[in-house]
Amino acid sequence: MPSPSAPTQDELKAMVGQAALQYVVPGQIVGVGTGSTVNKFIDALAAMKDQIPGAVSSSEASTARLKALGIPVLDSSVVEEIAVYIDGADEIDHRGCMVKGGGAALTREKIVAAQSRRFVCIADESKLVDVLGAFPLPVEIIPMAAQRVVRQFAALGGQATLRLKDGAPLVTDNGQHILDVTGLRIGDPVAFESDVNQWPGVVTVGVFAHQRAAVCLLGTASGVRTLTFE
Repeated sequence: MPSPSAPTQDELKAMVGQAALQYVVPGQIVGVGTGSTVNKFIDALAAMKDQIPGAVSSSEASTARLKALGIPVLDSSVVEEIAVYIDGADEIDHRGCMVKGGGAALTREKIVAAQSRRFVCIADESKLVDVLGAFPLPVEIIPMAAQRVVRQFAALGGQATLRLKDGAPLVTDNGQHILDVTGLRIGDPVAFESDVNQWPGVVTVGVFAHQRAAVCLLGTASGVRTLTFE
């Protein structure tokens, strides 16, 4: 009898997207992140849209997907507190600290995360790392600061390059640019995030340590593995 094939990446994303529904609090607002894994969560959330007043979204792309499924999208500026924020990660360590921003929505993601009582990360097991930094670190910047920030990362041993789209600098939903930084090992994510966020011209660094995950749902070949950091 042939052994069952391992789940595909798409199936792993659907698995954790579905599992995240158990953290949605009926009657309360949910925060929704950005990316292909979160898209699976949004699709699953449609089944309980009548149980929540709406969602706060971290990107134009997620907003469009939520609205297409009939889920009300609320402006974060009129929402005092969000019960839970569901989002993916490019990397997550064993303390719940993350690197995020591969989808270019890191600033809005951090804003929504800061409004939320609880952050639930959904990812596949390849995203779990011992030390952050193997994935290129996204940093949203004001364009005129680009070369100065590149030099500051070079002083730390990092190589920062401007993210392009169709041959031109990618423009975020906030009208800014993104640097992707390689060559870093981020052993103290809290201190690193605090430091880089003070650099003139940096809008947000893609280290989520002050807004770390409380729970991570990891998609694995044997099912969903739950890590708790609370």
